[in-house]
Parts: sequence; structure tokens; C-alpha cells
Amino acid sequence: MGQDAGSGDTALLRPVPHGAQTTGGETALLRPVRDQDGPPAAATPAPAAPPAAGAPLPPEVPYDRPTAMLRPVTDEEPPPGPGDPAAGRTVPAPAGPAEAAAEGGGPAAGPGFGVPGEPAYGAPTTSGEVRLTDAQRARAEGRSPVIEPGVQPAALTAVLGVLLAGGAALGPYGLLLPLVLLQAVTAAGWFRLNGMWPARQGIALAFAGGVTADAALLATGREHAPAAIIGTLGVWVLLVLVLQLRSHAGADERQYGLMATVASSALAVLAAGHLAAAQDAAVIGALAVAAAVPVRALPLPGPVSLAGGLLAAAGAGAAGGLLTGVQPLPAALLGAGAGVCALIGHRVASYDYPSRFVHMTAGVALPLAAAAPAVYLLGRALV
Repeated sequence: MGQDAGSGDTALLRPVPHGAQTTGGETALLRPVRDQDGPPAAATPAPAAPPAAGAPLPPEVPYDRPTAMLRPVTDEEPPPGPGDPAAGRTVPAPAGPAEAAAEGGGPAAGPGFGVPGEPAYGAPTTSGEVRLTDAQRARAEGRSPVIEPGVQPAALTAVLGVLLAGGAALGPYGLLLPLVLLQAVTAAGWFRLNGMWPARQGIALAFAGGVTADAALLATGREHAPAAIIGTLGVWVLLVLVLQLRSHAGADERQYGLMATVASSALAVLAAGHLAAAQDAAVIGALAVAAAVPVRALPLPGPVSLAGGLLAAAGAGAAGGLLTGVQPLPAALLGAGAGVCALIGHRVASYDYPSRFVHMTAGVALPLAAAAPAVYLLGRALV
């Protein structure tokens, strides 16, 4: 056998001759040369004859550094015999997640390694796939797709409703600024609620439709409000159809974009109903929505919070009637009608596992936007 001299770890490789019989395949013994070993000999003669057939392998050389035993395994290899040095020595396979969970008595640890407070991610993260979102996980677990926006979006809805009421008390131009803000948040929130983001062109188109309806109302006056709103809505639906026909996207994507853009544009245009309604009706309706949504967001049983929201809307409407000089009963009916539409919009913003962004946009704006037609119609009938 030959030996190579050098610094560091050097391996002695002794192949088994082809004539020798071993228990399985060719075996290579790699032995690192330690630093304290002496200098190599000038020459080491080769063995005179190969080991006899059936002779056992030489014993393992003791070592204090990592040594590798490379032993190829074939399908035809028989089980090791009693004279095989490898007999009785088995290398355990690495335990998988299921075995680790069975031995540890709990779920398999992810990047947190089972440390309390550390996140333990599952296969979608560790295998390189996209991590499941909370909405996808909730859908896979069969949980309810309705998630209420919560108290913070409801408080923002109340603030925006008070701003609308204050602007309506000042006049049409005082109402214009909070109304434009409402239309912008409505357009953005509806696209995100439908899972389409980013959709800058659709959001800008829907927002432009709402602003066009506002301009038409200011130009023609409240007496021509139906013509201004319906005319703007018809023109915008036609414009959306033309733009979607020019799109190079797939058929399904074009259909989704068409439906989302038409619905968002319709909501933004219909939100102009606050501007089209009578001044007193706009004040009463905005105050009713501002009172109904926070009560609905309270941590109460569903029927209790629903009834409480409607009562709060009727009470706020009656209080708004006292401020504007309207009789309490018509004002309470107007407030209750606006509250019903607002709670419907609040429910729509809670559907299909919405995200935090949806709650802070659609959850804030949809109650006020959905109440605009009721404010206009009931205002003309009762006020």
C-alpha cells in the first residue's frame, strides 16, 4: 500500500481486489493521517499476494477524527453474515416530521424548533411554496367566510358620517370634500374586496365616475338629480365595456374585471345620492349611519347587535330631526331606513375572509355608500 505525505488530513485508500469475496460490493477504507504521525517512509512495498478468498476484512483502525466508510449497497446484496464487521451496526434514518411528532408527543417543530412564542410553519413554507394566507387557511378549515371589520373601521365610519352631516349642514359645496373622500375609499375597497389588487385603472375609472356624477349634480341642481345620476351611470357602464373589450387579458380575467369595475363605478356614482338629497335629509341620514355601525361592531350576540344598530339609527335620526327642524317620526323613519342599508353594506364588507386593508376601506365606506339611495328616496318622501 502507498502513502501520500502532506499537511492536514490525508486519506489512505485501500481497494479490495476483484478476486476477493466480500459481503457486499467494493469497500473503501478512508483513514485520515493525524498531525502527530511521523514522516512517511521512503517506500512501502506492495503486498505480496491478495488476501485469501473468504478472509474477513482487516479490523477498523482507531481514529479520533471523522472517518467515512463508503459502502455501496445493491438490490441483490444478501443480508450481512455473522462475520461481517458491518453486521449489527445500523445507521438510523433521519426522522421525518411525522416521526418527530410521534416521538415528541406534539406537532413537528418548524423554524421555531418548538420554542414557545416562536412561529412553527408548516410544509408550504419549509418546502419553498407560497405560504398560506389567513383567508386560505380559514377556507381550508371550513370556517365561516364572514369576518366583521371590527371597532376601528366602525369608528372611522362614524367620523366620516359626522363629516358628511356637518358638510351637508353647510351646503352642497361643504358636502363635496367628504363625499369625494367617500367615493375614493369606496372604489379602492370594492376592488380589494373582490381580490383584485392592484387595479389602478379600474379604481381610477370608478372614482372618476363618482366625481363626474358630483359635477353633474352641482351643474344641474337637485331637481335634476335622477337624470344626472342615471345618465352618468349609463355612460360609465358603456365606457367600462369598451375598455374591457380592448383588453388583451384572458376571457375569465376580462369578465372579473368587467363585473368589479361596473359594480365599483355604480357604488361611487350612487354615493352621490348624499349630494342629491335634501339638505336636512342628508344630515339625518349621515348621523343615522354614524350611530348604527359602531353599535353593530360591539362584541354582542348577532341579533342583539343588529337590533341595537337599528335602534341607534332611528334614535340618531330623531335627534337629527330635532337639529334640523324635522318632525321626530319622519326623521326616525328616515334614520331607520338609512341604518338598514348601512348594515347591509357593513355585512357585504365582512364577506369572504376580508383582509385588514378591506376592513379599513370597504368596511369604512360601504355602509355610507349603500345608505345614499335610501337617504335620497326617503328624504323626498318623508322630509
